[in-house]
Amino acid sequence: MRLLPINRLLLVGVLAAAGAVGHAAQADPGDKPGTIVLVHGAFVDGSGWADVYRILRRDGYKVVIVQNPTTSLADDVAATRRAIAAAEGRVVLVGHSYGGVVITEAGSDPKVSALVYVAAFAPDQGESVSSLVANAPPGAPALPILPPVDGLLLLDRAKFSAAFAADVTPEVARFMADSQQPWGAQALEGKVTAPAWRVKPSWYLVAKDDHIIPPPAQRMMAKRAGATVRDVAASHAVYVSQPGVVASLIEEAVVRSAEKGAR
Repeated sequence: MRLLPINRLLLVGVLAAAGAVGHAAQADPGDKPGTIVLVHGAFVDGSGWADVYRILRRDGYKVVIVQNPTTSLADDVAATRRAIAAAEGRVVLVGHSYGGVVITEAGSDPKVSALVYVAAFAPDQGESVSSLVANAPPGAPALPILPPVDGLLLLDRAKFSAAFAADVTPEVARFMADSQQPWGAQALEGKVTAPAWRVKPSWYLVAKDDHIIPPPAQRMMAKRAGATVRDVAASHAVYVSQPGVVASLIEEAVVRSAEKGAR
């Protein structure tokens, strides 16, 4: 069998990809107003939002996923603010885990109409992940964080699945453990200056089987923020294991915040 020259193989691949993109564009028009901005947390990157993204796009929403460096709160807030500035229309800002700290600080932007916390930290003024963890409810499990190397933190790979992703398939949980994005110790200590939930409507998804942020702590933060609360039996990685539940809450926030804005 005669092999195609390399440049022709590349052309075939490009044309096939272009066809797939064109088909996706027709299937996912993103014709609804505004933009949903998804912010990941510590030890992971934006790829974990993939299934939530697909659902939201299928339902006609424009979606942007922030790739935070997770080196410091200031760096992550700056990355999120760039995404907000580039987004079309009003923004519903969504944060998972440490991403909740980021959206709490970045969400004061005038374009942001609502905040959605997904098993996330929702600090008050002057609080950080470090201070919230230090004041965790009695009996909260110890986080399997390894000693810092060059100021960066990782979770123990052997304990990652049980702590972070107990209801995720073993193959995916192993991939998440092996592809961890190091978390900067500076991000752990980053303090919120002006919590956006004090001036913006918020929604909170409590993961009832979370072994990273204890559910009682999640409920306390949600109540303090005056958030609309939903519960789900899920691990900390609820956005991976139950993307439909997460997408449904985000869509609720989009619709209800738009109704409030129209009044």
